[in-house]
Amino acid sequence: MDLLFLGTSAGAPTKTRNVSATAIIEASGKAWHLVDCGEGTQHQLLHSPLSVRDLRGIFITHVHGDHCFGLPGLLASAGMSGRTEPLDLILPAALHGWVRQSLAVSESHLPFELRLHAVETLGPWRSGTLEVGTVELSHRVPCHGYVFTEADTEPRLDTERLLAAGIPRGPLWGRLARQHSVEHDGRLIDPADYLLAGLPGRRIIVCGDNDQPGLLADAAQGADVLVHEATFTQSVLARAQSTYGHSTAAAVAKFAETAGVPNLVLTHFSARFQDNPQRRPSIDDVRQEAAAHYNGRLALAADLQRYHLARDGGLVPVETLAQAPAQQADRS
Repeated sequence: MDLLFLGTSAGAPTKTRNVSATAIIEASGKAWHLVDCGEGTQHQLLHSPLSVRDLRGIFITHVHGDHCFGLPGLLASAGMSGRTEPLDLILPAALHGWVRQSLAVSESHLPFELRLHAVETLGPWRSGTLEVGTVELSHRVPCHGYVFTEADTEPRLDTERLLAAGIPRGPLWGRLARQHSVEHDGRLIDPADYLLAGLPGRRIIVCGDNDQPGLLADAAQGADVLVHEATFTQSVLARAQSTYGHSTAAAVAKFAETAGVPNLVLTHFSARFQDNPQRRPSIDDVRQEAAAHYNGRLALAADLQRYHLARDGGLVPVETLAQAPAQQADRS
């Protein structure tokens, strides 16, 4: 599984950061899912290896424009690209009429079925190898996070034991892998004797805006990665005099440390934070504040940065797409 950040700014874009959008890519390296779709998301996709034809679902966390204003354009472009497969769109019920009206008044006639689901009543949603659940968050408006859980892999052949038992490679191994009994040298071979347990599925939580990280306590159990906004540092928050329903880097880091989440990715940074560490406030201030409270793997998301979640639970950065060719190989 991979994460690809398409927008990491809060509220409004900056010269180096677009507004909120995050892609979750299945282990196949092709099928993907989009959380939030701020204005300009489809333009960011042009700098990525992702195709709207392979998009399986769009998940909107809440009604604010920096999380959804890119939807009509992306949907229209998907239609012009020749997409014909149905597309599930999970979003607040309040946005359903807006999406339909935007497409209608612009005469955007989609050649695929657009299936709208209300996040408020969404049960477990499944597509491909992933199941997606929701968690309610705390913001100025109703807001949700999405929990992406990968299905456990199929049992694997214990090749060393098969070779030690003198069972030759070939069709017999294939049948055993499919959990069928086989006959060899006059005896019946039980596949259960030569299968290793499948690997556990990986879990990624991608949050919307949230000023109470503790609401994620249950969802965080067993999670491999938490992607959470860190709009402020504590010093910037003191000057702002209001959280506007957002978290500080310290608050998120303290929660992730207590919950035992091994990988924390911060995103949705206020435009106040400068990329130049010589200017204040700097994005480095966010990193330093979080690192003071969190001992796991910490990353600060950047636009077009891709991360691979390995089977051992490690989150590994892949080359930034803005600087290097996209990595197309399956790294599952």
